[in-house]
Amino acid sequence: MPDTIRATGGSLKARLRQNRFRIPAGGALSLLPSSALAQDASGWPWPFNSAHLSALAPLDRHEIAALALILGVVSFAVFTAILLVRTRARAAANEATARENAAALQTQVDQLTGLLLSEPHVLVSWPAAGDEPQILGETSPVTGNGDRNRVLAFATWLNIDDARAMTRAVERLRAEGEAFSRSLTTLAGRQVEADGRAIAGRAVMKLRDVSGVERKLTAVTAAHEALKSEADALRALIEALPSPVWVRDAAGRLAFVNAAYARAVEAADGTSAATRGIELIDRAGRLELDRAGAAGGARLRLPAIIAGQRRSLDVIEVPTPHGRAGLGLDATEVETLRRELKRLAEAHRRTLDQLAAGVATFGVDHKLAFYNAAYLTLWELDAVFLDQRPSDSEVLDRLRDDGKLPEPRDFRQWKAELHGAYKASEAQAHVWHLPDGRTLRVIAMPQEEGGVTYLFNDVTERLDLERRFDALIHVQGETLDNLAEALAVFGSDGRIRLFNPAFTRMWRIDPAALKEHPHIEAVIELCRPRHGDDATWQKLRTAVTALDQRDPVALRIELSGGKVADCSTVPLPDGGTLIAFQDVTASVNNERALREGNEALRAADQLKVKFVRHVSYELRSPLTNIIGFAELLSEAATGSLNERQHDYVGTIRRSTDALLALINDILDLATIDAGAMNLDLGVVDIHKTMAAAAEGLRDRLVKDDIKLDIRAAAEIGSFTADERRVRQVLFNLLSNAVGFSPPGETVTLKAERTEQSIVFAVTDRGPGIPPELQDRVFDWFETNTFGSRHRGAGLGLSLVRSFVVLHGGSVDIDSAASRGTTVVCTFPREQAAARVTAA
Repeated sequence: MPDTIRATGGSLKARLRQNRFRIPAGGALSLLPSSALAQDASGWPWPFNSAHLSALAPLDRHEIAALALILGVVSFAVFTAILLVRTRARAAANEATARENAAALQTQVDQLTGLLLSEPHVLVSWPAAGDEPQILGETSPVTGNGDRNRVLAFATWLNIDDARAMTRAVERLRAEGEAFSRSLTTLAGRQVEADGRAIAGRAVMKLRDVSGVERKLTAVTAAHEALKSEADALRALIEALPSPVWVRDAAGRLAFVNAAYARAVEAADGTSAATRGIELIDRAGRLELDRAGAAGGARLRLPAIIAGQRRSLDVIEVPTPHGRAGLGLDATEVETLRRELKRLAEAHRRTLDQLAAGVATFGVDHKLAFYNAAYLTLWELDAVFLDQRPSDSEVLDRLRDDGKLPEPRDFRQWKAELHGAYKASEAQAHVWHLPDGRTLRVIAMPQEEGGVTYLFNDVTERLDLERRFDALIHVQGETLDNLAEALAVFGSDGRIRLFNPAFTRMWRIDPAALKEHPHIEAVIELCRPRHGDDATWQKLRTAVTALDQRDPVALRIELSGGKVADCSTVPLPDGGTLIAFQDVTASVNNERALREGNEALRAADQLKVKFVRHVSYELRSPLTNIIGFAELLSEAATGSLNERQHDYVGTIRRSTDALLALINDILDLATIDAGAMNLDLGVVDIHKTMAAAAEGLRDRLVKDDIKLDIRAAAEIGSFTADERRVRQVLFNLLSNAVGFSPPGETVTLKAERTEQSIVFAVTDRGPGIPPELQDRVFDWFETNTFGSRHRGAGLGLSLVRSFVVLHGGSVDIDSAASRGTTVVCTFPREQAAARVTAA
């Protein structure tokens, strides 16, 4: 058969070539002519049409059958090849799609697995066939152990009853697909929720640890209860508030009001007031609240009628999630108090301006808010500067620049410590020692509303007084303790308050017995052994305890042992009494001796007066005779004398003159000392008196080569005194100055007139008088020459001082070694006129 087909095919192929059939390039024979060949979508000829059949008309029946067989075989082969190619392409595409789907599914599986395992639970899945379950998830939160095999060993992590129940539930789930849901408590006390069900032919059990959920649920419940309790408390508080409170909805209608609001609008209760929409604030006020509330909140002071009375309310409205809430605070009393506070503040300011202490108040912003006049005076600041409200630091810096503050080591730290008062709760005290020597006590008082008030007290004088007082008390105590007098101070209640050691020694009392401040009655009993006179103690008792007549008492008492004491009481300003006992035993004895001595002195004085008078007569008479005979011998009428005799007579005359002067000086001093000297007061011409005093020294001035310089104003005039004694004073001063002046020097006699006196001054250029001897030059018979060439009797300066003092004046010496001496005599101008005799 194949051979027949091949043979037929070969002849058929030749026939077809003859009839212009084409053979495809691939070797396949095309049975149709090219002009009539129809091709399908794949390029193959299909099917035959009428033209094809007409082309086959010349073929016989066998050829046509063979051709049909060939065409069938060829068509089948071609169709099979095409189907194979298409199947392969589809398989490749399906394989790629399958790989993509597998990757996507794996991704979804991973995501689902991650989501599934993100919760703390365990999944146990049993397949339809087989007993090996698949366990997913962390088992530790459920079983308390990471061993997965313990998940189904329920008895290891559940109590026996729950374990048996879970075993039966799992068996029914796997055998019958019966779902279950149970809440379990593990042996560790954790809460576990178990759910089992059949899913896609598998038995699945889910174990979830719900301990955290339970805790969260408990916390949420507690928070809910707390919020509910807080809300109830707030509602009760709002209801109890004396101020009206209201809540409005989004439309502005009243949704809630408290009892105070209802009372204010005179409604039955809050619900009735809210339902009826009774407004507390008038329309104009509500419009103001609406405008202010548009910015987020409102706080206004508005008028309102509360229980029939017109009041002022501080209205506060704040937005809420569903409307607004408001509160009305009665500010009527606040307004009244504010006005009263303002009035008090003004009065307070006026009062502070009258204080001697400086006051300055700085606000919470550290700016100067107030200062009084004393503050301005204390620091000497410019009022313009203070009125600009400088800060606390600026004021301190200004004072420091002016050198008016203390100079601490670290000024910043010092200022920071001072400004610590702004944060302190109590007043702070500081002591400032200012550069000008003043001491200030500075008190920084924090204010309740913020800020600080400084009080500056100048305590310089007080500290000085305290120091003096302490020193005085100390000195007083030391003085009392060391006084020889026995002192005791009794209070107004008659109890002894103070005593010194001399008191206890005099009365032989144990000091411990007086420490408890006994009454004077007890003190008298302690003192009675040394003096038992009741009359004396009665007087002292009356002096201490008397209320009306508290006259001082002076007594002399005799103590046992022969002691004598003078007692005196002194009433004290505080109602107390000072009693002083002075031991006068020695003075009494001395008084007796003094009386006897005084009598002897009086007798001696009388004897001295008699002696002076006697000497005055006995010496003057023979001396006068000697002087007279010497003058007689020197006269030519008695006969001539040779040169030696003439010198002898001159010596006699000079000696008698000196002796007469000495006798006169002694008599004058004795007369003054006896109080018997009389001054012959009259008008004394100052120029003439100075010239007369100098005249008696002409010879000595020439002999010793001394110059005399007399200085006095031409209009110095005169004054009232004893001219002879004044001339004698000046003569003695000049004689003393000439005696101490070296040759060639000048002695100065100067007179000046002042408002109250006439001043004479004699100055020499001699060796001067040492300071330790200046007080002795006025003593009788003081003959220390201090380097002088002349040695006198030592009475000249004694007479000078006696005569000047007798006139009511004074004598002063200004002298130093090698600098000369100036003796100044001051005579009064007016008082001397009334002085007639020596005192």
